[in-house]
Formats: sequence, structure tokens, C-alpha cells
Amino acid sequence: MSLEVCVLASGSSGNCIYIASEKTRVLIDAGLSAKQVALRLDQIGVVPESINGICISHEHGDHIGGIRVLQKRHGIPIYANAGTLNGIRRQPKSDEIAVKIFQTGAPFCIGDITVEPFSVPHDAYEPVGFRLTAHGVSVGSVTDLGMPTALVRDKLRGCRAIIVEANHDEDLLHEAPRPWPLKQRIRSRQGHLSNIDAARLIAESATDELEQVFLAHLSSDCNTPETALRTVASQLRLDGLGHINLEISRAACISSLWKTRLSPQLTAE
Repeated sequence: MSLEVCVLASGSSGNCIYIASEKTRVLIDAGLSAKQVALRLDQIGVVPESINGICISHEHGDHIGGIRVLQKRHGIPIYANAGTLNGIRRQPKSDEIAVKIFQTGAPFCIGDITVEPFSVPHDAYEPVGFRLTAHGVSVGSVTDLGMPTALVRDKLRGCRAIIVEANHDEDLLHEAPRPWPLKQRIRSRQGHLSNIDAARLIAESATDELEQVFLAHLSSDCNTPETALRTVASQLRLDGLGHINLEISRAACISSLWKTRLSPQLTAE
């Protein structure tokens, strides 16, 4: 018995993460079209009808673009907090989406997975990260945040795998042909994490249990996979954490399907 993680897509064009136990399958966000979500799930042998819930981190289009059609076609429950629902309701045809409301900071269950939503700093109505736990094994997801906080570090601590934003390289962002206000927004406390900030967050959150890190939401013109990997890996080595496996998650294709075994003692509970 194991927990599984696969980043189906990550980037400004769409974000979607698959996390599953033996009995329960959950998506974090669904910013791809319903067709693309189904195609990418098929690559790991999963059908959309088997998904038990979609947990929404915030209302930006690259995180919710496919939820209406996924629910309509496959009957998948959608989970969001009140602030995110308020943002969703401002978008076309959103009244067709049925949403189960969770309270930020209050754990809830989907099947045998306990979902803990926690606040993150980002320019959305009520953005959250998630810690998902089954049989004592946890996975953390923080894909859009402007700065690490004590709460974020606490919620990632003890996770076996984490998905964390490594949006931009500071030098590449400075040189990018982007408007100055946009650069300032990205750098702000409500914006996106740089590679070095992501590395520091990982190092400050890591325990002996951490095995796998997916670097997420890389900018297409202010970062490169090679730069992100080099920066984060270098920092982790300096902190004595070179054993942690790093993988880039991409917009165009799915990541590897990562699995961790649950102990016999835990599975017997």
C-alpha cells in the first residue's frame, strides 16, 4: 500500500496534481481542460470517474479552468474555501459548479485522506496550500506563494514528498522583457517564489522523512529547468540534504509517478 503523487501539469498555462492512497484519489487544482486532465490521468492508468475530489488552492484560471466540465462530465466533487468560491463565482458559468466549502485551517476528510488547508501569501481571495495525509504519511503542496512563512514551513515539516513553487530566477526575471509593475508583483510578498527562496523553504522544512521534491510553476521566460535544479540542488547540498530527489514538473507533460510505501503497522490500523 502506498501514497502516489503525479504532477499532471504545472505552469501558467495550467496546474493539476494527482495524489492518491489505495482507496482515495484526489486532484489539487484542475487548470487544464477536462480533456487534457483525462488524457494525462490515462497515462497513469486512472479514469476521471475514479477521482474522489478536486481541492482548489485559489481561483486563478490556471488552477480552475477545467473544474466545471470535469464536474459536469464525471460528477467529481469540488472543494474550496469561501474566499476562493467568491472568486470562482465572478467567472462565467460558475453558477453551474457545485462546491463543498472547507474552512482554512480546519482538516477535512476525502475517503481515507485527511486534507489540511493552510493559508499562503498570494494575490488571490483566500489562497491555500495543502497537506494530505493517509495512514501517517503526508504530502505537501504549495504551488503559488510570494514568501515562505512559519505556517508554511510547519505544514511542510514531516512530509514524505512536497510540491513547491520555484517560479523564477532573480537575474532572468530582471532581464525579462516584462513590464516593471508585473516584475514587482512577481517579486512581492503576494507573488511567486524564486528558486533560491524555494530552496530555503525546502531546507527549512525538511526532516529525515522527506524523500521527494517536485519543483513547480516554473516561469517560461524567467526560469529554466536547468537553472531551477542547479540552484535548489546546490543549496540543499550546502544544508546536508543532497539525498533528497528533485524533479521538475512541467506544463507540457506529466511528472513521474512517485510512490512511497506505507509501513505494515500503519496499513494494519
